Amino acid sequence: MKIHTPSTKHKYSELDQIELINKCQDNDIYAMEELVKRNQKIIYSVLYHLVSDKSIIADLAQEALFRMTKSIKSLRNPATFKWWLNQIITNLVYDEMRRRKRKLNTISMDTPIANDSESDTSTRDIVDSSRLPDENLLNTELDEKIRNAINNLPEQFRTVIVYRELQGLSYEEIAKITSTSLGTVKSRIARARSRLQEELKPYLKSG
Repeated sequence: MKIHTPSTKHKYSELDQIELINKCQDNDIYAMEELVKRNQKIIYSVLYHLVSDKSIIADLAQEALFRMTKSIKSLRNPATFKWWLNQIITNLVYDEMRRRKRKLNTISMDTPIANDSESDTSTRDIVDSSRLPDENLLNTELDEKIRNAINNLPEQFRTVIVYRELQGLSYEEIAKITSTSLGTVKSRIARARSRLQEELKPYLKSG
């Protein structure tokens, strides 16, 4: 059994993602610590854009990290880690949405959005534009405008644009994560970009 000393531990930051995941799957606790360290900000950032209620992000992030570490051995191909992690986050968000819809039965999350070709599937989100005190990820005025514009998108538009523009996932990966067709993903991304461009137009022109 290999003994990891402090001098060995710091070298984990130099491992590439696949090497690190392989060590995690061999029950290496230092590798797991490094994996958590590398991904906790990523998880927080994705959740920040996907979840309207900012007060629950910290709890969801902890749950996402727990699911990641608990299920890491089930990841057959370490090269697909990014897609796999985003699937964990998406499932977590959907679980939370289902719980909230059961609890808040006086608020309809399925109100059709007018003048929308996807109005039969689009939902109207309850937007919370409040900002966490320690949120420094988006700290310029333009970033604030962009973040608010993303938050104002219907949930399914917001999800695909976050995964495409912020996470850099392919259309195919997004389709798998969201369990939708490739055509639907492309359509929603195009419509999300159009809405963002329209909402940000006055601000961008004034700048």
